[in-house]
Amino acid sequence: MIGISIIAIIVLIIIIVLLFLNLSPQFGKSPTTEQKIEYAKLENFKDGKFENQHKSPMNINYWKIFKELTKKASNRNPSKNILVENIDSITIGNHSSNVTQLTWFGHSAFLLEIDGKKILIDPMLSKTPSPISFLGAKRYSNIIPIEAEELPFIDIVILSHDHFDHLDYKTIKQIKNKVGRFYTPLGVGNHLDSWGVSEEKITELNWWESVEFDSINLICTPARHFSGRGLFDRATTLWCSWVIKGTKDNIYFSGDSGYDTHFKEIGNKYGPFDISLMECGQYNEDWKLLHMMPEETVKASVDLKSKLTLPIHWGGFTLAFHDWTDPIERVLIKANELNMDITTPKIGEPIILGNENFPSEKWWLNYIKNNN
Repeated sequence: MIGISIIAIIVLIIIIVLLFLNLSPQFGKSPTTEQKIEYAKLENFKDGKFENQHKSPMNINYWKIFKELTKKASNRNPSKNILVENIDSITIGNHSSNVTQLTWFGHSAFLLEIDGKKILIDPMLSKTPSPISFLGAKRYSNIIPIEAEELPFIDIVILSHDHFDHLDYKTIKQIKNKVGRFYTPLGVGNHLDSWGVSEEKITELNWWESVEFDSINLICTPARHFSGRGLFDRATTLWCSWVIKGTKDNIYFSGDSGYDTHFKEIGNKYGPFDISLMECGQYNEDWKLLHMMPEETVKASVDLKSKLTLPIHWGGFTLAFHDWTDPIERVLIKANELNMDITTPKIGEPIILGNENFPSEKWWLNYIKNNN
C-alpha cells in the first residue's frame, strides 16, 4: 500500500507539472508546424532546432552545482535593497531628438531614447525572472526606475530571446497596448501573440536581417546562446543580438552570448559603435560557451570596435554562483589592461551619448561600505 501511495503521489505531481506547463500562459506558444517547415530552409536551423554558429555544449557538473546551491555564500546577493534613481514619466522623451539617452533598469533591461523615439530593450520589469512569482531569484532593488504601468507610449520593444530574465509575461501584458512595434528573433513573436499582442505589431527577423523604423535601422545579429521557456522547447525559437543605428549614433546590444567570432564579424560589418551594451554576469565555467566571462566581455567590445562599453546582465538578479559585484570588478580590471572606456551608471541614471563625462562612479563599493 505504501508503494502504491508513493507511485500515486509521483504520478499526481507529474500530471500537475504537465498541466502547468501546458496551461499556464507564462510559457507562451511554440512555433507552428508551418513555421518549422520554413525554418528548416535556414542555415541556422537543423533537426527542429536553431543552432549557434559553432558548437556550444554545456558541460554541467551537477554534483558541483548541488554543492554550490547548498553552500552558504553571503556575497552572492546584496545585503540590503540597492537604491535606484527614479524616472518621471513626464521627462521621458522630453528632450531634443538630437540627444541619444540610455537608462539601465538593471540586468539587461534598458530604455533607449534615440532620434526622438523611445525603445525598450529586453524589458523584464518584474520582481522575479520566473514563471512562478514567489519562486526564483529576487530583484536586488524593491523598486525599479519606473514601473511598467507608468511608462508613456513606447515606439519600439526589442527582444533578444525568450528566457524569463529577458522576456517577461507580466511586463508584456502591462505595456502591450502602448507599444508601436515589437521586433524579435524568429519564433519569439508567437509568445507575444499568445499574450494578446496584435499580430500586425510583431516583426520577426533571422540573423543578418534588418528593418527600418523611420530613421532607425535595426539589424538582428548573431549571438552564442540558446532559448526555451519550458522543459521541452530548448532552441525552438531563435536568440540574437541587435545593432541599432540612428541618424548619428550606432549602438550594439549583445543579448546573452558566449564569446565567439560573431563579435568581430559584427564589428567589421556595422562598427564602430558609439556604445555597446555587453553581457558580463551570470557566468560559470560549466556554461562559459553560452555566457561570457567578464574578461571576454571586454575582448568582445574591442572586436566590435566599441568606443564605450556598458556592462550588463548584472546588478539585477543572482542567476549564477559568483559574488554579485565580481562581474563589474573583473570587467574594469580587463578594461584598464586593454584601454577600453567603461561606463558604470547606477540603475536609473541616464547616459547621454556624446557627453565625455559618462557615469563612472563605483557605486557598488559605496553601497558595500554603507551596508556592511
